[in-house]
Amino acid sequence: MDVYLNKDKFYVAVDCIIFGFEAGKLKLLVFNRKIDPFKDSLSLIGSFVKIGESVSDAAIRILKEFTGLENVYMKELKTYSSVDRDPGYRCISVAKYALIRINSDIKKKVEENGTTWHEVDNIPQLILDHNEMTNDALKRIEKNARYKPIGFELLPEKFTIPQLQKLYEAIYRRVLDPRNFRKKILSHDIITKLEEKDRKGSKKGAFLYKFDHQKYLNMQQSGYNFEV
Repeated sequence: MDVYLNKDKFYVAVDCIIFGFEAGKLKLLVFNRKIDPFKDSLSLIGSFVKIGESVSDAAIRILKEFTGLENVYMKELKTYSSVDRDPGYRCISVAKYALIRINSDIKKKVEENGTTWHEVDNIPQLILDHNEMTNDALKRIEKNARYKPIGFELLPEKFTIPQLQKLYEAIYRRVLDPRNFRKKILSHDIITKLEEKDRKGSKKGAFLYKFDHQKYLNMQQSGYNFEV
């Protein structure tokens, strides 16, 4: 029995804002919308929440259904509820976001499902308020990066300081001074220098580093001024 039969009804949607990091670039995952209005226009990965599922369960289902991606940890960004945000019907959307490393397996799944990556410096026009959602998520990630280290999951197990700098430049969307970055990152004492070198860029090469996993986790949990 619907005890709220005479009350107004509206739809609840969930939109997944999936950023990927690859070759020093931050990218956004989008797809062509499957339904009207705006059918075949570029959209974030999203759809409606079913009666028998939570928003979190809906996000997991929708992401797998449209991209093939699984086991992606998404955080809740905010709820978008402007009355006229969707011309199809009154609908509020809960936005979830994630930042993942793009590897060969993820690239294959994304391509097989017809979804595409776009660099965040060149994001196309998306439907509804999806560009606003994307900008809000980018600001949230940048804010988080100022208080907690980000990078352990996005870089290879062994990496160079220039590679780490590329990650933070992608997150902050600006160029960082190499000397200041090196000095700052080493002062946090969460990376360990190895005897190995990466010689892909030059004969001299650059020393490889690894994250000190325990220190990294402790710093993530405690949170403090990590701005680099």
